[in-house]
Amino acid sequence: MLIEIRQFGSEQPIDRVEMEDPPHPGRWFSLDARSFLVMQRRHRYRLCSGRYELRSVVLLVKTQKQPEDARWFRHGWVIGDPSCRFNALSPLLRCAVLPEGPCERCVHREVAPSLQLSE
Repeated sequence: MLIEIRQFGSEQPIDRVEMEDPPHPGRWFSLDARSFLVMQRRHRYRLCSGRYELRSVVLLVKTQKQPEDARWFRHGWVIGDPSCRFNALSPLLRCAVLPEGPCERCVHREVAPSLQLSE
């Protein structure tokens, strides 16, 4: 399937590639030694014999290396310690207290009783 990769915000084209399973928003992927975070995914369809068929996918990406402390937790990737009460549970933002991290240095680190780490 044809995948168009565009810069998030400006929508400037970065590349066009063939992929079988394009990544979903919130996931990182590498292409030619560059790392990207998928922000948005758009589908383009065409009408063929009275039915719509998926023609291509547009990935709006942000050039970003996957942080070393990123891990899979419940719904997707999160940065930092997902068991902390202040963690944003997001691939974009670690937390409001210490956004640049690391979590191990934070004096406000507090385990949320409702969160259980799933390995």
